[in-house]
Amino acid sequence: MKTLRVLAVDDHKLMLEAIKAALDEAKDVEVVGVAYSGSEALTMIPRTNPDVVLLDMRMPLMDGLTALGLIRKRHPKVKVVILSAIDEPDQIQAALRQGASSFVVKHIDPRDLASAIRQAASGAVFQMLGAAETSEEAVAKETGITDSELRVLKALAQGMSNKQIAKELFITEQTVKFHLTNIYRKLDVSNRTEAARYAYQHGLAANPFYELA
Repeated sequence: MKTLRVLAVDDHKLMLEAIKAALDEAKDVEVVGVAYSGSEALTMIPRTNPDVVLLDMRMPLMDGLTALGLIRKRHPKVKVVILSAIDEPDQIQAALRQGASSFVVKHIDPRDLASAIRQAASGAVFQMLGAAETSEEAVAKETGITDSELRVLKALAQGMSNKQIAKELFITEQTVKFHLTNIYRKLDVSNRTEAARYAYQHGLAANPFYELA
């Protein structure tokens, strides 16, 4: 089994020590370096050659989102896992748009951290770990999604085409397109993939590609 090389980036030394301790038990994951800022991480990537960068969101000088964008641009083969103390929807969406593979909340069970890194390295679809579950009712209230739109979103998240959704829900394809337009606007996404990711990360639909360990 290939050993996954990880570069951990956080401006708090205690957090970096906690990360190393959490990954110490994983025989297939090795912390090859630590950095205290996004700019330092960018200089270390060529030297440490990581498979995954574990990146804090809020750091001085260069924040995590800025560093994420630069890492994905300069080192497209390197996967990035965002590690944050806050799971605000706008932060998650921003990380998605910048190309993060995972969004991990810092109060995650430390035993699950290695699993998140493995998922990111394998190229699995975006996942979010460590956040409290959000009910469909709360998400619908927050976004303004109607029951009809939610049914379309669930079907879309399962990989159905517009034609299949129309047949499944007994509506016309034009109605499906109308609902999708509203869904994209309300969720602040621009396409089917982003809408599906939103559904997965907020517990509105089961991810058809994998199950979390």
